[in-house]
Amino acid sequence: MIIKAAGGGGGRGMRVVHKEEDLIKSAKLTRTEAGAAFGNSMVYLEKFLGNPRHVEVQVLSDGQGNAVHLYDRDCSLQRRHQKVLEEAPAPHIDEKARAEVLKRCVDACVEIGYRGAGTFEFLYEDGRFYFIEMNTRVQVEHPVTEMVTGVDIVKEMLSIAAGNKLSLKQEDIKVMGHSLECRINAEDPDNFMPSPGKVKHFHAPGGNGVRVDSHLYSGYSVPPNYDSLIGKLIVYGRDRDEALARMRNALDEIIVDGIKTNVPLHRDLVRDKGFCAGGINIHYLEKKLGMDKH
Repeated sequence: MIIKAAGGGGGRGMRVVHKEEDLIKSAKLTRTEAGAAFGNSMVYLEKFLGNPRHVEVQVLSDGQGNAVHLYDRDCSLQRRHQKVLEEAPAPHIDEKARAEVLKRCVDACVEIGYRGAGTFEFLYEDGRFYFIEMNTRVQVEHPVTEMVTGVDIVKEMLSIAAGNKLSLKQEDIKVMGHSLECRINAEDPDNFMPSPGKVKHFHAPGGNGVRVDSHLYSGYSVPPNYDSLIGKLIVYGRDRDEALARMRNALDEIIVDGIKTNVPLHRDLVRDKGFCAGGINIHYLEKKLGMDKH
């Protein structure tokens, strides 16, 4: 089983229990930690999956009976439950299971009267989807979905918030090609310690199919007060291989001098045989980094 704090999130407030006799003690510990960290000591239990992938479904719903899905993303490359690299669509998914989960997400939006952009997050193992949670907001990785569907998710969300009906119908939405996103963080790529400070020189990569979402500029000072994310490097290709090739080139072109970033880690990941084959699980990166405890 896995014990989760009801008030937690972002991978915090979780404890895995392997033996029945440890359950009560572990639940008490998690409750105490959750109360201190989140001001809410409520916990709940889930089935613990040994080698799952993290696959999520992007939805748009207007709260007026109209909802659509924008297909799925794979966010399995994670470190300490924090996403590092994402892609759309998710590779090597059973098509029958995919069709069923996409329909269920749309039906759920209509049934609960959901309004806005949102993401249903799942663990995927042995051809089955297991629901984790719904993120009722735009996520960091939404650009990969925008690239393969051509839908401006933020624009649609703002339109819905203004009271308008959804401007899209499900039959209008098609997936073309493949997209990858690397989260560029101000951190040491070897020990993941934050690396705030002044950016002496910033050069963004460019070219067809390359998108950079960032507030960085030469001379900008990265503050120590916030999340270490300083940019998102997104690429599009006709297929996954082309997207990977473009990401390799883009990562070789990007320059962020003055502070340390995780660009060297990403350069390694997009050349990693396991990741390039597609369909790795959520423990893959930690095993690669020698951090795995499973």
